[in-house]
Amino acid sequence: MLVLGLLVASLALFSWGQGLWIEHRYPPVGKFIEVDGLRLHYVEQGRGAGPALLFVHGASSNLREFTANLMPALSGTHRVIAFDRPGYGYSERGRGPWMNPSEIASLLLTACRRLGIERPVIVGHSWAGSVVLAAMVEMPEKISGGILVAGVAGHWVGSPGWTYDVASLPVIGALFSWTVVTPVGQFLLEQEIAPVLAPQPVPMNHVEKVGALLALRPQTFRHNVQDMSALNEYLQELSSRYDRIERPLQIIHGEEDALVPFWNHGRRLTPVVHRAEVTLIPQAGHALHHTHVSEVSTAIGRFVRSIPEDQSAPSTP
Repeated sequence: MLVLGLLVASLALFSWGQGLWIEHRYPPVGKFIEVDGLRLHYVEQGRGAGPALLFVHGASSNLREFTANLMPALSGTHRVIAFDRPGYGYSERGRGPWMNPSEIASLLLTACRRLGIERPVIVGHSWAGSVVLAAMVEMPEKISGGILVAGVAGHWVGSPGWTYDVASLPVIGALFSWTVVTPVGQFLLEQEIAPVLAPQPVPMNHVEKVGALLALRPQTFRHNVQDMSALNEYLQELSSRYDRIERPLQIIHGEEDALVPFWNHGRRLTPVVHRAEVTLIPQAGHALHHTHVSEVSTAIGRFVRSIPEDQSAPSTP
């Protein structure tokens, strides 16, 4: 038992040290704002007379998910802003109950208002599709519209993966997160990322560009497990109210997305959301904002320009 205890303590200490090294290697790239007692990390670029674009990243990610692709592509004509979701990148999580997508939407939109951004178009990738839809259902007066980029919209059957199952267990989950995830995850990272970008190959320096190692810090990993585990039940309730959505919604999805398939997270929206438009991109998978930047940014720009002026408000720095 003593040997086992020493091994666990050594691995936990190693994970802690690796977390510090990861943060040194991938420091904050933006600014900070405090909202409701939480310090949020954000990056903003560009100017524009129409509604700004608020980008929200998905699971196991951070705001760097957009700084190398969609934000530069759209900042010439729009004011664009991206936040680390609470508990990811460099945004604080807080110690209260689980923050659901509606609460995240409210928090980020409050931050936007503090920064002079009124009624943005909210853009969510993957997990953050739930944040977009929560905003459209519960606080439409705060946004001009919503865009799902491979966004999660429906609940699913089964487990999101064995690592989530193990990490959700009492005691064992904490041990797994603090002793296994950081050291082992670094060796398996490219292998785990490959299905996200499939059918396209992983671009050169992709792991570096998106700061993927930040997700392997033990506490960040545990936040992600909690978010993934709680989202399914949350969406079962939220989806029953999609027919209340009145703001315009754009659904951008890759035809080859096997992780968040269009039939479950896009097609089901079109009969109930009256102002939904769909852009399906051939040969694109789940991370289409990395592999098909031009097609996605063009679709976003076209959609934002189509929003009636009486539904949007200028966002000036």
